[in-house]
Amino acid sequence: MSPPKPNSRRFVLLDRDGTVNVECDYLSHPDQLVLLPGAGQGLRKLRRLGFGLVVLTNQSGVARGYFDLETVSRVHERLRAMLQDEGVTLDGIYLCPHGPDDDCPCRKPRTGMVDQAVAEHGFDPRQAFMIGDKAVDVDLGHAVGATPILVRTGWGAEAEREAKCAPAVILDDLAGAADWIERSIGTTKPKETSAS
Repeated sequence: MSPPKPNSRRFVLLDRDGTVNVECDYLSHPDQLVLLPGAGQGLRKLRRLGFGLVVLTNQSGVARGYFDLETVSRVHERLRAMLQDEGVTLDGIYLCPHGPDDDCPCRKPRTGMVDQAVAEHGFDPRQAFMIGDKAVDVDLGHAVGATPILVRTGWGAEAEREAKCAPAVILDDLAGAADWIERSIGTTKPKETSAS
C-alpha cells in the first residue's frame, strides 16, 4: 500500500469526552452521549473554514473491562449521527483502548493516534490545532507540533490549574476555540473542501 498523497488541508484534532460531548465517567452506552453546548456550532465553523476534523480518544474502559470495542463503536456511530444532525462530518475517530499502565504508543499524550490520522489523511500535524480538556491533550499537541488549545469544559477548569499544563490559549468551550482559530488563521485560510 502506497503512502497517502500529501494534503495541504489543515486539521483540527479533538479530544472526545469533555471537549465534544459531556464528560461521563466511562461512557459505556450510546444513550449517555450528550453534545456539549456550542460543540456543533464550533465544529460547523471549523468545517466552513475548511478544516478536517478528527477525534482522538483514550478509552481505558476497554482495558479495564467496563465495556468492549463494539460498545465504543456504537458510541462513535451515535456521535457521528448527532454531529451529522448538527451539519458536521468527522474525517475520522481514533481511539486507544489501552490502560494507563499498558505502555502503548497510542495513549495520549503519546502520538500513535495522530500518527495514524496523518498516515490516513496526509496532513502536517505542525499545521494543526489540538483541542482538549486535559493536560494530556495539551501535551499531545506539543508532542506533534500542533497548536494546543485547552477548553474549560469537562476537566478543563481543573487542568487549567495544573502548573505543567501549557496550552497556547485557554478558552471556555469548543465554540470559543473555533472563534479563536478563525482569528488566528487570518488570511491564511485552510484549503477549501466540499465536505461539510
